[in-house]
Amino acid sequence: MRLTRILWAHPIIVVTVLVLVGVLVMDGVRRTSVARWAAVIWVSLVVAWTVARMIRDVLRGRVGLDILAVVAMVATLAVDEYIAALIIVLMLSGGEALEDVAAHRAKRDLTALLDRSPRIAHVLPHPHDTTSDVVVDSPVEDVAIGDVILVRPSEVVPVDGRLLVEAAAFDESSLTGESMPVTRRNGEEVLSGSINGERAVRIRALRRSADSQFQQIVALVHAAEKSRAPVVRVADRFAVPFTAGSLVLAAAAWALSGQPTRFAEVLVLATPCPLLIAAPVAFLAGLSRAAKGGVIMKGGAVLEQLARVRVAAFDKTGTLTRGIPTLAEVRPEPGFSADYVLRLAASAEQYSSHALAAGVRAAALERGLMLARSEDAREIATNGVTAWIENHSVTVGKPAYIAALVSGMRRTPLAPGQAAAYVAVDGRFAGSLILADAPRPESSQVIAWLREHGVERIVMLTGDARPTAESIGRAIGISEVQSELLPGEKVHFASQLRPRPVMMVGDGVNDAPVLAAADVGVAMGAKGATAAGDAADVVILVDSLRPVADALAIGRHTLQVALTAIWIGIGLSVGLMLVAMTGIIPAVTGALIQELVDLATILYALRALGRPDLEHRPLAARPEALLPSTGGGRC
Repeated sequence: MRLTRILWAHPIIVVTVLVLVGVLVMDGVRRTSVARWAAVIWVSLVVAWTVARMIRDVLRGRVGLDILAVVAMVATLAVDEYIAALIIVLMLSGGEALEDVAAHRAKRDLTALLDRSPRIAHVLPHPHDTTSDVVVDSPVEDVAIGDVILVRPSEVVPVDGRLLVEAAAFDESSLTGESMPVTRRNGEEVLSGSINGERAVRIRALRRSADSQFQQIVALVHAAEKSRAPVVRVADRFAVPFTAGSLVLAAAAWALSGQPTRFAEVLVLATPCPLLIAAPVAFLAGLSRAAKGGVIMKGGAVLEQLARVRVAAFDKTGTLTRGIPTLAEVRPEPGFSADYVLRLAASAEQYSSHALAAGVRAAALERGLMLARSEDAREIATNGVTAWIENHSVTVGKPAYIAALVSGMRRTPLAPGQAAAYVAVDGRFAGSLILADAPRPESSQVIAWLREHGVERIVMLTGDARPTAESIGRAIGISEVQSELLPGEKVHFASQLRPRPVMMVGDGVNDAPVLAAADVGVAMGAKGATAAGDAADVVILVDSLRPVADALAIGRHTLQVALTAIWIGIGLSVGLMLVAMTGIIPAVTGALIQELVDLATILYALRALGRPDLEHRPLAARPEALLPSTGGGRC
């Protein structure tokens, strides 16, 4: 089905195959003149269409491989190699089809981001009656400033609003990068795009949908994508010099020998397939190599940009850190052991939906502690959970909540980025559990590898608080930290970074604009928001930062292989053209020899499938992935 759509979009491929088959059949039945004219007419039409497109590109300031394609087709027709001309047309149109497939994949309309956008708001028909449960579902675009909206548990807040209940917890990680749930109190602003906690709340709309935070992020992504300059493919740089040099040699052979056929004999050896094929094959091989490591790149131009990256910028939450609070320490009170406090707390947290509960449960299981069941458990929204565990009353919650239940509770000191859950057992304060969004274990290694391999500047761009951001930066070796940034500010800072190209690594909705604006955007797509993946050039499918180093190494290795393959093709073609200037290589023989040159360059280009020579730490996991489409050249 997909192949049918591609062929339907590129009818030249279908027509060329039909003409080629017809020509071969007519040649076989000795209808050579008919075959020749069929090929000449079709190839001439393709040449005319290509020239028209080439003129349009020149007017836009881009001169590329189309020049070589036209010269190759005309030259093969001139020496009566009409079958070779048809093959060149087929390779040209096939390369364009591959390029279009990659472009379509790279420029999806951010469907995931738009799908996440709230479409319906639960509006209270009587704004001043904030106790009514009667709501009217209305399109989010129709919400007016001042409307009172009901946001149910785990729903996305549809518009920016002011909280009307006493207090509520919201997950703002996709907007600000803050990994911990944020508690908003009566009268405070709640941002659209944040996710409500475990209780229904009411907010009064402060802005219309189009002016709210989430829609501003969508607009930023579109604006950033439109402003990004296109990348010239590596082989395009050789097109004009190689074509000009070939024409000079062919003209010199004609002038020196006085024979017009000498022009064609030289020029047939200048077919551009070493340029047209070698780089795309190398980039396709590099893309395949990356995909096997769980790294999907959206086209060969991305590999070229990765190879030249000089500045690396990182988001914090979910990128340099795991984005999930994990247990850092248990601080038991006298008379309680750490494992005892943790086991009872984790048993009670089985009945909690709070974001910290998962980290407590996971820590207990990692330590081999068996969790107990409770037949009587209840959660007090935004405060904590109480459960009857093995004949003990266990309460886990906020300090104020625990202090109201027991005497002698004292707050524990916290470092930047840490949060605490307090535990009471049978009316006694039992201790506290310290959780934090710790750096990924591989983050410091990846940062060190980037510095050792030519990345001149490494920056953290995050929406998190400065003390937390600087603490993480010190732990992993990043000294340049920009914190408390909104999505638009991240885009601004990224645009000011020098030297270029700049690679930005992030995850979540809040990173989508800066990923789209960077020279190379890398999305941690293993479990993050798919909007970031749609806006990025590179998507990492494994939950690790190591593939960032892998991607750069593959990019550099691929570019080196592509350039070497191109120079092999150019060197052999120029050498053979110099020999052909003497007249000892007939045109037909030259065409056959040129195919051997093509084969040599292709075989060398396939070296990009191998492991990069650059040493770097291996991936934590290497899931097999589907081969991505290439944005390779035309042939």
